[in-house]
Amino acid sequence: MPGLSVVIPVFRGAESIGPLVHELARLEIAGGLEVILVNDGSPDHSGAVIRRLVDECPATVIAVDLARNFGEHNAVMAGYSVASGDFIINIDDDFQNPPDEVRRLYDYARQHPDQDVIYTSYAVKKHSGLRNLGSRFTNAVAGFLLDKPKGLYLSSFRCISAFLRGRILEYQGPYPYIDGLILQTTQRIGTLDVRHNERTQGSSSYTLRKLGRLWMAMFINFSVMPLRVSSLVGLAISLLGMAMAIAAIVERVLGDTPQGWTSLMAAILVFSGVQLLMLGLLGEYLGRLYLTATGRPQFVVREIRRPGSRPG
Repeated sequence: MPGLSVVIPVFRGAESIGPLVHELARLEIAGGLEVILVNDGSPDHSGAVIRRLVDECPATVIAVDLARNFGEHNAVMAGYSVASGDFIINIDDDFQNPPDEVRRLYDYARQHPDQDVIYTSYAVKKHSGLRNLGSRFTNAVAGFLLDKPKGLYLSSFRCISAFLRGRILEYQGPYPYIDGLILQTTQRIGTLDVRHNERTQGSSSYTLRKLGRLWMAMFINFSVMPLRVSSLVGLAISLLGMAMAIAAIVERVLGDTPQGWTSLMAAILVFSGVQLLMLGLLGEYLGRLYLTATGRPQFVVREIRRPGSRPG
């Protein structure tokens, strides 16, 4: 069993994954290193590059080929299911986290065995504007929904213990959110400041749609707070409706009732919109429960390729 497993979800990473893995292979890692590359249905030739790395790289490289694109967090879960190290580090395939910081993070985690997870933070983040905006929103909402410690930045460059990996893999739902699983499992959380580089190749695969899916996973899968907020909103609107009804009765008794077409339509549209929003929220919860009950998979592995072995 190696000391460290590095899990890298790969999507459109054909140009960057080879140099990244070779730099990781040159690191001196106490206890040994294995690199797990999860091809998340990448449409470029990432799969061929990964298979070549398994055969040629001096470090132990394990290729996990998913049947289609399942998303970053699902791909990380697939990598966790294969990882066997005492510690597991996530790193993206874009070189924005320097490989030498992997050793720093690993050494820091070994020096703090009482911590189940070490998150990294950046003095200066060099993501795109959309990615930075999404990260700020995600962290703000996580503090409200997931009981995130104040000031903690939820970075995807993190190191977890083998204990925490086992607890995370107990989750079988189709919409994993790694940080939500971590925060609902442990409060033994450490942080380490690291460097963050500019992206040298390609562009971020995060789109508004993918960010929306990530936010929905956080909202729906790991908190009932949206339902509680809906209840409070419903109560507030009910009280407002009662006040408006009383005002209408008083106005009818004391004077002439105006036509009120505009105000009537505005009230109907507002109340109908809120009702549909709440029904949609309930439908999202029920839909995800249905998909979980019917066994929608987190991921489907097409093959696993290890050094010196046939695909399995």
